[in-house]
Amino acid sequence: MSFLRFNYLASNMKHTILLLKEFNCLFAMIIKPRIKGFVCITSHPTGCLENVRSQAELASQVKLAKGKGPRRVLVIGASTGYGLASRISAAFANNADTLGVSFEREPKEGKPGSPGHYNISAFRKLAAENNLIAEDINGDAFSDACKDEVIKKAKEMGGDFDLVIYSLASPRRTDPTSGENYRACLKPVGMIYKNKTLNTDRKEVKDVSIDPANDDELFQTERVMGGDDWKLWTDRLLEEGLLAKGCVNLAYSYVGPEVTWPIYRNGTIGRAKAHLEETALSLNQQMLSSCGGSAYVSVNKAVVTQASSAIPVVPLYVSILFKVMREQGTHEGCIEQTNRLFRDRLYGENASLDLDEAQRIRLDDWEMAEEIQIKIKELWPLVNTDTLLELTNFEEYQQEFLRLFGFGVDGVDYDLDVDPVNPY
Repeated sequence: MSFLRFNYLASNMKHTILLLKEFNCLFAMIIKPRIKGFVCITSHPTGCLENVRSQAELASQVKLAKGKGPRRVLVIGASTGYGLASRISAAFANNADTLGVSFEREPKEGKPGSPGHYNISAFRKLAAENNLIAEDINGDAFSDACKDEVIKKAKEMGGDFDLVIYSLASPRRTDPTSGENYRACLKPVGMIYKNKTLNTDRKEVKDVSIDPANDDELFQTERVMGGDDWKLWTDRLLEEGLLAKGCVNLAYSYVGPEVTWPIYRNGTIGRAKAHLEETALSLNQQMLSSCGGSAYVSVNKAVVTQASSAIPVVPLYVSILFKVMREQGTHEGCIEQTNRLFRDRLYGENASLDLDEAQRIRLDDWEMAEEIQIKIKELWPLVNTDTLLELTNFEEYQQEFLRLFGFGVDGVDYDLDVDPVNPY
């Protein structure tokens, strides 16, 4: 190639790169939080990246027993909350290969994607920087088509999983066998529920009254949030020989305090969670006989999530809980919980499942400690609109809510333009 020809090509290439940069800038935008009710309809890519980065840094400090941690992990519901934290713990505490399943909205020109989309992108970026294998399937985890994709991808990755995390949170589900569409609801069972709740937009404590669910609503909620789909996943993975010897198969649940029982544990969601826990008992026997593995439900601590923000009473309870546990020095977020799960219950040098009478792992033990719950019961009748900021950590609740969407993260300049399609 002649010198002149080389200079011509180099000049054109440089010009093309500059044009591409200018073209991409056309779609860059300043992204601010836009909140409607208990949902933020925007999300910030850089904030999500820094959120995931801080969780990865915490996970990297966890010491697991040599040779005991998971090597290949499937996380069903991997984009937010406990599912995302579980994946981060597995990858950055033990260098595990991970396959994540989620159903997230991708960004468009001038319109941000969902926070889960950016969390996944951030995780993959950090995984690549640390030479970790991370694959993802974006699709409806309830469908057979999604399960088919996961089976194919798992085999491409090299085969069986020694840890499966089931952490789906969805308001609806289509049964892949019958085609029936089911929708979950948040209602008490057998009684009208009356208590006080928190309007997070107005910082207002007010009374709430919720009518009980009918039999059909109860049935549908169980079909969405119970153990049906978890069993379908387990059956399929076993059929395909994708669960390693001694595999741990784990689903997440919540019990909570007496103040939330009528709307949660004794309500429609609680009934569905009870079905999930019953499913765990049967899956545990199936896993043991099929691959020498086990299946458990882990009952986790109350944290700020998109799903919990929609449940009456829960935001108020969590705001009080944060204050009390902060004062006791026992507060944990999702990543601290999953790090403790890996270190103290599953893979640490002195790890012990420490199952309760229902054969559940209880990571909510610090939340449900007697001294914590006694203090919450003392504060509950005293909290009203005027005392909200004094007697609770509602401001921290709000901060944690915004962080779910990548906002309010230290070190992020929210006045800078960011490309929502190609942010990293």
